[in-house]
Amino acid sequence: VQLQASGGGLVQTGGSLRLFCAASGFTFDTYGMGWFRQAPGKEREFVAAVTWSGGSTYYAESVKGRFTISRDNAKSMLYLQMNSLKTEDTAVYYCAADRGIATRYADEYDYWGQGTQVTVSS
Repeated sequence: VQLQASGGGLVQTGGSLRLFCAASGFTFDTYGMGWFRQAPGKEREFVAAVTWSGGSTYYAESVKGRFTISRDNAKSMLYLQMNSLKTEDTAVYYCAADRGIATRYADEYDYWGQGTQVTVSS
């Protein structure tokens, strides 16, 4: 199983980034998928999740209206479009796969990627 996150980088406040997560080694279209992030000195926190079909999405209040999670089951890809970025969005972003329904609880995810750094400068 492999989850390869990419697309992170350095961006100014108000800018945009799109994160990518390439999945392999499991039946992608039967798993809920999520994005989490961890800032220095803080615990990992939920960002967004999407059900296996893409039909339902869930967001943390802090990113609602600015971030959009999506997936392409034909390509085994997960995406996170991040707009209107703020300095508090700075963190390592992780994609994760949940054999059950995609939730906001990290403990319920089965597979994790290695993370991609997002830095938002003022």
